Amino acid sequence: MKRVCAVLLMLAAAVVLAQADIPIKVTLTMMVAGDQNMVDFFQYEIAPQFEKLYPNVKVKVVGTGPGDAGSQQIIQQLQLEKDSGKDKWAIDLVVIHEAGTIWAIERGLIRPYTDFLTARRLVTMKTAEVALGVKVDGYVMPMFHSQTAIAYNPRFVKDPPRSYAELVEWVKKNPKKFGYNGIKGGMSGVSFVFGWVYWKSKNPEILMNGPFDEKYTEDWPQIYAELKEFNKYVVLTAGNAGTLDALNRGEIWMGPVWVDMFYTWIREGRMDPNIRLILPEPGMPGQPMYFAIPTKAANADYALKLIEFVSSPSIHAKYIVDKFNWYPAIGVEYVSPHLGKEVFERLYRDIKETDLLKFGKRMPIADYRTRMLEAYERWVEK
Repeated sequence: MKRVCAVLLMLAAAVVLAQADIPIKVTLTMMVAGDQNMVDFFQYEIAPQFEKLYPNVKVKVVGTGPGDAGSQQIIQQLQLEKDSGKDKWAIDLVVIHEAGTIWAIERGLIRPYTDFLTARRLVTMKTAEVALGVKVDGYVMPMFHSQTAIAYNPRFVKDPPRSYAELVEWVKKNPKKFGYNGIKGGMSGVSFVFGWVYWKSKNPEILMNGPFDEKYTEDWPQIYAELKEFNKYVVLTAGNAGTLDALNRGEIWMGPVWVDMFYTWIREGRMDPNIRLILPEPGMPGQPMYFAIPTKAANADYALKLIEFVSSPSIHAKYIVDKFNWYPAIGVEYVSPHLGKEVFERLYRDIKETDLLKFGKRMPIADYRTRMLEAYERWVEK
Protein backbone atom coordinates (compact mmCIF):
# COMPACT_ATOMS: atom_id res chain seq x y z
CA MET A 1 0.00 0.00 0.00
CA LYS A 2 2.83 2.35 0.93
CA ARG A 3 4.51 1.59 -2.39
CA VAL A 4 1.33 2.39 -4.33
CA CYS A 5 0.91 5.70 -2.48
CA ALA A 6 4.52 6.60 -3.18
CA VAL A 7 4.06 5.95 -6.89
CA LEU A 8 0.90 8.07 -6.97
CA LEU A 9 2.65 10.93 -5.19
CA MET A 10 5.51 10.73 -7.68
CA LEU A 11 3.09 10.84 -10.60
CA ALA A 12 1.24 13.81 -9.08
CA ALA A 13 4.54 15.63 -8.51
CA ALA A 14 5.58 14.89 -12.08
CA VAL A 15 2.36 16.44 -13.41
CA VAL A 16 2.87 19.57 -11.29
CA LEU A 17 6.49 19.89 -12.34
CA ALA A 18 5.57 19.33 -16.00
CA GLN A 19 3.16 22.27 -15.91
CA ALA A 20 5.45 24.48 -13.85
CA ASP A 21 8.31 23.83 -16.30
CA ILE A 22 6.44 25.24 -19.30
CA PRO A 23 7.87 28.76 -19.65
CA ILE A 24 5.66 30.09 -22.43
CA LYS A 25 2.91 32.41 -21.20
CA VAL A 26 -0.47 31.77 -22.77
CA THR A 27 -3.66 33.85 -22.74
CA LEU A 28 -6.55 31.50 -23.40
CA THR A 29 -9.35 33.66 -24.81
CA MET A 30 -12.84 32.24 -24.72
CA MET A 31 -16.17 33.70 -25.82
CA VAL A 32 -19.25 32.53 -23.96
CA ALA A 33 -22.88 32.86 -25.05
CA GLY A 34 -25.59 32.68 -22.41
CA ASP A 35 -26.72 34.56 -19.35
CA GLN A 36 -24.41 36.20 -16.83
CA ASN A 37 -24.20 32.98 -14.81
CA MET A 38 -22.31 31.44 -17.72
CA VAL A 39 -19.67 34.17 -17.58
CA ASP A 40 -19.51 33.93 -13.78
CA PHE A 41 -19.01 30.17 -14.02
CA PHE A 42 -15.86 30.50 -16.12
CA GLN A 43 -14.50 33.76 -14.75
CA TYR A 44 -14.86 33.14 -11.02
CA GLU A 45 -14.90 29.34 -10.70
CA ILE A 46 -13.16 27.57 -13.56
CA ALA A 47 -10.49 30.11 -14.56
CA PRO A 48 -8.87 30.32 -11.07
CA GLN A 49 -8.78 26.52 -10.76
CA PHE A 50 -7.43 26.03 -14.27
CA GLU A 51 -4.76 28.70 -13.78
CA LYS A 52 -3.56 26.90 -10.64
CA LEU A 53 -3.23 23.70 -12.64
CA TYR A 54 -1.48 25.50 -15.51
CA PRO A 55 0.39 28.48 -13.99
CA ASN A 56 1.58 29.66 -17.42
CA VAL A 57 -2.01 30.17 -18.59
CA LYS A 58 -4.28 33.21 -18.09
CA VAL A 59 -7.93 32.62 -18.98
CA LYS A 60 -9.76 35.58 -20.52
CA VAL A 61 -13.57 35.29 -20.57
CA VAL A 62 -15.78 37.38 -22.87
CA GLY A 63 -19.56 37.11 -22.48
CA THR A 64 -21.82 37.82 -25.47
CA GLY A 65 -25.27 37.60 -23.91
CA PRO A 66 -28.23 35.21 -23.79
CA GLY A 67 -30.11 33.36 -26.51
CA ASP A 68 -29.20 32.85 -30.13
CA ALA A 69 -28.14 36.50 -30.32
CA GLY A 70 -25.23 35.65 -28.00
CA SER A 71 -24.13 32.79 -30.25
CA GLN A 72 -24.64 34.95 -33.34
CA GLN A 73 -22.20 37.52 -31.97
CA ILE A 74 -19.58 34.79 -31.52
CA ILE A 75 -20.12 33.54 -35.06
CA GLN A 76 -19.71 37.06 -36.44
CA GLN A 77 -16.42 37.45 -34.57
CA LEU A 78 -15.13 34.10 -35.85
CA GLN A 79 -16.15 35.06 -39.38
CA LEU A 80 -14.11 38.27 -39.06
CA GLU A 81 -11.12 36.18 -37.98
CA LYS A 82 -11.58 33.90 -40.98
CA ASP A 83 -12.01 36.79 -43.41
CA SER A 84 -8.83 38.39 -42.11
CA GLY A 85 -6.78 35.51 -43.52
CA LYS A 86 -4.71 35.20 -40.35
CA ASP A 87 -2.99 31.89 -39.62
CA LYS A 88 -3.83 32.09 -35.92
CA TRP A 89 -7.07 33.39 -34.55
CA ALA A 90 -7.41 35.34 -31.30
CA ILE A 91 -10.30 33.24 -29.99
CA ASP A 92 -9.27 29.86 -28.58
CA LEU A 93 -12.51 28.43 -27.25
CA VAL A 94 -16.23 29.17 -27.61
CA VAL A 95 -19.34 28.07 -25.73
CA ILE A 96 -22.37 28.26 -27.99
CA HIS A 97 -25.95 27.10 -28.45
CA GLU A 98 -27.09 24.43 -30.88
CA ALA A 99 -28.02 26.95 -33.59
CA GLY A 100 -24.65 28.69 -33.28
CA THR A 101 -22.88 25.35 -33.65
CA ILE A 102 -24.65 24.61 -36.91
CA TRP A 103 -23.82 28.06 -38.29
CA ALA A 104 -20.18 27.58 -37.28
CA ILE A 105 -19.87 24.16 -38.93
CA GLU A 106 -21.54 25.33 -42.14
CA ARG A 107 -19.10 28.26 -42.42
CA GLY A 108 -15.98 26.29 -41.46
CA LEU A 109 -15.43 28.29 -38.27
CA ILE A 110 -14.86 25.41 -35.83
CA ARG A 111 -12.76 22.25 -36.05
CA PRO A 112 -13.40 18.59 -35.20
CA TYR A 113 -11.54 17.72 -32.01
CA THR A 114 -13.40 15.26 -29.79
CA ASP A 115 -11.41 12.24 -31.02
CA PHE A 116 -8.65 13.64 -28.80
CA LEU A 117 -10.94 14.23 -25.80
CA THR A 118 -10.97 11.50 -23.14
CA ALA A 119 -14.14 12.84 -21.49
CA ARG A 120 -16.10 12.33 -24.71
CA ARG A 121 -16.35 8.68 -23.67
CA LEU A 122 -18.45 9.70 -20.66
CA VAL A 123 -21.20 11.38 -22.70
CA THR A 124 -24.40 9.37 -22.94
CA MET A 125 -26.77 11.94 -24.47
CA LYS A 126 -27.48 12.01 -28.20
CA THR A 127 -27.02 15.78 -28.24
CA ALA A 128 -23.29 15.15 -28.61
CA GLU A 129 -24.03 13.66 -32.02
CA VAL A 130 -26.97 15.63 -33.43
CA ALA A 131 -28.19 19.20 -32.86
CA LEU A 132 -31.42 20.49 -34.37
CA GLY A 133 -31.35 17.57 -36.80
CA VAL A 134 -27.77 18.28 -37.98
CA LYS A 135 -24.78 15.99 -37.33
CA VAL A 136 -22.35 17.73 -34.98
CA ASP A 137 -20.47 14.65 -33.77
CA GLY A 138 -16.75 15.36 -33.52
CA TYR A 139 -17.15 19.16 -33.37
CA VAL A 140 -18.69 19.57 -29.92
CA MET A 141 -18.55 18.44 -26.33
CA PRO A 142 -21.72 19.24 -24.35
CA MET A 143 -21.00 21.44 -21.34
CA PHE A 144 -24.34 20.72 -19.59
CA HIS A 145 -27.99 20.18 -20.36
CA SER A 146 -30.59 22.86 -19.58
CA GLN A 147 -34.28 22.32 -19.17
CA THR A 148 -37.13 24.81 -19.10
CA ALA A 149 -40.17 24.40 -16.88
CA ILE A 150 -43.07 26.45 -15.52
CA ALA A 151 -42.37 28.10 -12.17
CA TYR A 152 -45.38 28.90 -10.00
CA ASN A 153 -46.05 30.49 -6.64
CA PRO A 154 -48.03 28.06 -4.41
CA ARG A 155 -49.24 31.01 -2.34
CA PHE A 156 -51.45 32.02 -5.27
CA VAL A 157 -51.60 28.80 -7.31
CA LYS A 158 -52.84 25.95 -5.17
CA ASP A 159 -53.47 23.50 -8.02
CA PRO A 160 -51.11 24.37 -10.91
CA PRO A 161 -52.06 23.52 -14.50
CA ARG A 162 -50.39 20.28 -15.49
CA SER A 163 -50.68 20.69 -19.24
CA TYR A 164 -50.70 23.41 -21.88
CA ALA A 165 -54.43 22.80 -22.28
CA GLU A 166 -55.04 23.43 -18.57
CA LEU A 167 -52.78 26.49 -18.71
CA VAL A 168 -54.94 28.08 -21.42
CA GLU A 169 -57.98 27.79 -19.18
CA TRP A 170 -56.00 29.02 -16.16
CA VAL A 171 -54.84 32.27 -17.80
CA LYS A 172 -58.41 33.12 -18.75
CA LYS A 173 -59.40 32.86 -15.09
CA ASN A 174 -56.24 34.67 -13.94
CA PRO A 175 -55.47 37.33 -16.58
CA LYS A 176 -52.01 38.94 -16.53
CA LYS A 177 -50.74 36.49 -13.90
CA PHE A 178 -48.79 34.34 -16.36
CA GLY A 179 -45.67 35.91 -17.86
CA TYR A 180 -43.10 34.92 -20.45
CA ASN A 181 -40.52 36.73 -22.52
CA GLY A 182 -41.72 36.06 -26.05
CA ILE A 183 -38.90 35.00 -28.41
CA LYS A 184 -36.47 37.93 -28.20
CA GLY A 185 -35.56 38.06 -24.52
CA GLY A 186 -33.96 34.65 -23.99
CA MET A 187 -34.57 31.01 -24.69
CA SER A 188 -37.12 30.25 -21.96
CA GLY A 189 -39.75 32.15 -23.96
CA VAL A 190 -38.64 30.45 -27.16
CA SER A 191 -38.90 27.08 -25.47
CA PHE A 192 -42.43 27.87 -24.30
CA VAL A 193 -43.45 28.77 -27.87
CA PHE A 194 -41.91 25.57 -29.27
CA GLY A 195 -43.74 23.55 -26.61
CA TRP A 196 -46.98 25.27 -27.67
CA VAL A 197 -46.45 24.29 -31.32
CA TYR A 198 -45.60 20.68 -30.33
CA TRP A 199 -48.81 20.56 -28.33
CA LYS A 200 -50.98 21.84 -31.15
CA SER A 201 -49.23 20.17 -34.08
CA LYS A 202 -50.37 16.87 -35.53
CA ASN A 203 -46.71 15.97 -36.19
CA PRO A 204 -44.58 16.94 -33.20
CA GLU A 205 -42.14 14.05 -33.70
CA ILE A 206 -41.42 15.21 -37.25
CA LEU A 207 -40.84 18.76 -36.03
CA MET A 208 -38.23 17.42 -33.57
CA ASN A 209 -36.63 14.75 -35.73
CA GLY A 210 -37.35 15.64 -39.36
CA PRO A 211 -37.51 15.40 -42.24
CA PHE A 212 -38.36 18.94 -43.17
CA ASP A 213 -41.35 19.39 -45.44
CA GLU A 214 -43.50 22.49 -45.88
CA LYS A 215 -46.64 20.36 -45.68
CA TYR A 216 -46.04 19.90 -41.95
CA THR A 217 -46.40 23.67 -41.43
CA GLU A 218 -49.81 23.97 -43.06
CA ASP A 219 -51.66 23.98 -39.74
CA TRP A 220 -49.42 26.65 -38.23
CA PRO A 221 -51.58 29.73 -39.02
CA GLN A 222 -54.30 28.39 -36.74
CA ILE A 223 -51.77 27.28 -34.10
CA TYR A 224 -50.23 30.75 -33.93
CA ALA A 225 -53.61 32.47 -34.05
CA GLU A 226 -54.50 30.60 -30.86
CA LEU A 227 -51.15 31.60 -29.32
CA LYS A 228 -51.88 35.23 -30.19
CA GLU A 229 -55.23 34.90 -28.43
CA PHE A 230 -53.44 33.32 -25.43
CA ASN A 231 -51.05 36.28 -25.29
CA LYS A 232 -53.97 38.65 -24.64
CA TYR A 233 -54.19 37.17 -21.15
CA VAL A 234 -50.45 37.15 -20.30
CA VAL A 235 -47.64 39.56 -19.50
CA LEU A 236 -44.52 39.77 -21.68
CA THR A 237 -41.50 39.97 -19.40
CA ALA A 238 -38.00 41.35 -19.93
CA GLY A 239 -36.06 38.12 -20.40
CA ASN A 240 -35.50 35.05 -18.24
CA ALA A 241 -34.37 37.17 -15.32
CA GLY A 242 -37.39 39.42 -15.83
CA THR A 243 -39.72 36.45 -15.46
CA LEU A 244 -37.98 35.36 -12.24
CA ASP A 245 -38.07 38.91 -10.88
CA ALA A 246 -41.78 39.27 -11.63
CA LEU A 247 -42.47 35.92 -9.96
CA ASN A 248 -40.47 36.85 -6.90
CA ARG A 249 -42.26 40.19 -6.54
CA GLY A 250 -45.65 38.53 -6.93
CA GLU A 251 -46.46 40.53 -10.07
CA ILE A 252 -47.05 37.27 -11.92
CA TRP A 253 -47.87 33.88 -10.43
CA MET A 254 -46.57 31.58 -13.18
CA GLY A 255 -43.98 31.67 -15.96
CA PRO A 256 -41.46 29.55 -17.92
CA VAL A 257 -37.89 29.62 -16.60
CA TRP A 258 -34.63 27.73 -16.91
CA VAL A 259 -34.38 25.18 -14.09
CA ASP A 260 -30.73 25.95 -13.36
CA MET A 261 -31.28 29.71 -13.11
CA PHE A 262 -34.31 29.16 -10.89
CA TYR A 263 -32.43 27.03 -8.34
CA THR A 264 -29.37 29.29 -8.46
CA TRP A 265 -31.50 32.31 -7.57
CA ILE A 266 -33.03 30.38 -4.66
CA ARG A 267 -29.60 29.40 -3.35
CA GLU A 268 -28.43 33.01 -3.64
CA GLY A 269 -31.42 34.24 -1.66
CA ARG A 270 -32.79 36.17 -4.66
CA MET A 271 -35.88 33.99 -5.01
CA ASP A 272 -38.66 32.89 -2.69
CA PRO A 273 -37.72 29.25 -1.94
CA ASN A 274 -41.40 28.34 -1.75
CA ILE A 275 -41.86 28.87 -5.49
CA ARG A 276 -42.04 25.50 -7.27
CA LEU A 277 -41.64 24.00 -10.75
CA ILE A 278 -43.78 21.86 -13.00
CA LEU A 279 -43.06 20.42 -16.46
CA PRO A 280 -46.43 20.48 -18.23
CA GLU A 281 -47.73 17.95 -20.75
CA PRO A 282 -46.87 17.29 -23.52
CA GLY A 283 -43.54 18.85 -22.53
CA MET A 284 -41.10 21.67 -23.13
CA PRO A 285 -37.72 21.62 -24.90
CA GLY A 286 -34.34 21.76 -23.27
CA GLN A 287 -30.93 22.16 -24.85
CA PRO A 288 -27.22 21.66 -24.28
CA MET A 289 -24.53 24.30 -24.41
CA TYR A 290 -21.50 23.21 -26.43
CA PHE A 291 -17.77 23.62 -26.17
CA ALA A 292 -16.23 24.19 -29.61
CA ILE A 293 -12.71 25.09 -30.77
CA PRO A 294 -12.31 27.65 -33.59
CA THR A 295 -10.68 26.35 -36.77
CA LYS A 296 -7.44 28.28 -36.34
CA ALA A 297 -7.37 28.84 -32.58
CA ALA A 298 -3.88 29.89 -31.52
CA ASN A 299 -4.08 27.88 -28.29
CA ALA A 300 -6.21 24.91 -29.26
CA ASP A 301 -4.09 22.61 -27.06
CA TYR A 302 -5.02 24.49 -23.90
CA ALA A 303 -8.62 24.85 -25.05
CA LEU A 304 -8.73 21.06 -25.17
CA LYS A 305 -7.24 20.85 -21.68
CA LEU A 306 -9.86 23.24 -20.29
CA ILE A 307 -12.71 21.24 -21.86
CA GLU A 308 -11.22 18.07 -20.40
CA PHE A 309 -10.94 19.76 -17.00
CA VAL A 310 -14.57 20.94 -16.87
CA SER A 311 -15.84 17.59 -18.19
CA SER A 312 -14.12 15.46 -15.55
CA PRO A 313 -16.61 13.78 -13.16
CA SER A 314 -15.33 15.49 -9.99
CA ILE A 315 -15.28 19.03 -11.47
CA HIS A 316 -18.57 18.37 -13.23
CA ALA A 317 -20.16 17.31 -9.95
CA LYS A 318 -18.75 20.20 -7.93
CA TYR A 319 -19.53 23.04 -10.33
CA ILE A 320 -21.90 22.01 -13.12
CA VAL A 321 -24.35 20.14 -10.90
CA ASP A 322 -23.84 21.27 -7.30
CA LYS A 323 -22.98 24.94 -7.63
CA PHE A 324 -24.75 25.95 -10.87
CA ASN A 325 -27.66 23.50 -10.84
CA TRP A 326 -27.29 22.39 -14.44
CA TYR A 327 -28.12 18.85 -15.45
CA PRO A 328 -24.90 16.93 -16.21
CA ALA A 329 -23.58 16.56 -19.75
CA ILE A 330 -21.86 13.30 -18.91
CA GLY A 331 -23.54 10.17 -17.58
CA VAL A 332 -25.14 10.56 -14.16
CA GLU A 333 -23.44 7.33 -13.07
CA TYR A 334 -20.04 9.03 -13.44
CA VAL A 335 -21.07 12.17 -11.55
CA SER A 336 -23.07 10.69 -8.69
CA PRO A 337 -20.09 9.21 -6.73
CA HIS A 338 -18.87 12.80 -6.28
CA LEU A 339 -22.20 14.21 -5.09
CA GLY A 340 -24.09 14.10 -1.84
CA LYS A 341 -27.63 12.72 -1.73
CA GLU A 342 -29.02 16.14 -0.84
CA VAL A 343 -27.77 17.63 -4.12
CA PHE A 344 -29.80 15.22 -6.22
CA GLU A 345 -32.84 15.67 -4.01
CA ARG A 346 -32.56 19.42 -4.48
CA LEU A 347 -32.16 19.31 -8.26
CA TYR A 348 -34.90 16.74 -8.74
CA ARG A 349 -37.23 18.13 -6.04
CA ASP A 350 -40.11 19.04 -8.34
CA ILE A 351 -39.12 17.56 -11.69
CA LYS A 352 -38.13 13.93 -11.34
CA GLU A 353 -35.85 12.06 -13.71
CA THR A 354 -38.95 10.26 -15.03
CA ASP A 355 -40.55 13.65 -15.79
CA LEU A 356 -37.47 14.68 -17.75
CA LEU A 357 -37.52 11.48 -19.76
CA LYS A 358 -41.24 11.81 -20.50
CA PHE A 359 -41.71 15.56 -20.95
CA GLY A 360 -38.22 16.89 -21.68
CA LYS A 361 -38.41 17.53 -25.42
CA ARG A 362 -35.77 18.22 -28.04
CA MET A 363 -35.59 21.52 -29.85
CA PRO A 364 -37.09 21.39 -33.38
CA ILE A 365 -34.73 20.69 -36.28
CA ALA A 366 -33.12 23.78 -37.72
CA ASP A 367 -35.51 24.48 -40.63
CA TYR A 368 -38.66 24.11 -38.52
CA ARG A 369 -36.99 26.10 -35.75
CA THR A 370 -36.29 29.05 -38.04
CA ARG A 371 -39.80 28.98 -39.45
CA MET A 372 -41.38 28.74 -36.00
CA LEU A 373 -39.60 31.92 -34.93
CA GLU A 374 -40.50 33.70 -38.17
CA ALA A 375 -44.10 32.58 -37.77
CA TYR A 376 -44.24 34.03 -34.25
CA GLU A 377 -42.97 37.39 -35.50
CA ARG A 378 -45.35 37.37 -38.47
CA TRP A 379 -48.53 36.17 -36.81
CA VAL A 380 -48.20 36.89 -33.08
CA GLU A 381 -45.99 39.92 -32.47
CA LYS A 382 -47.02 42.29 -35.25
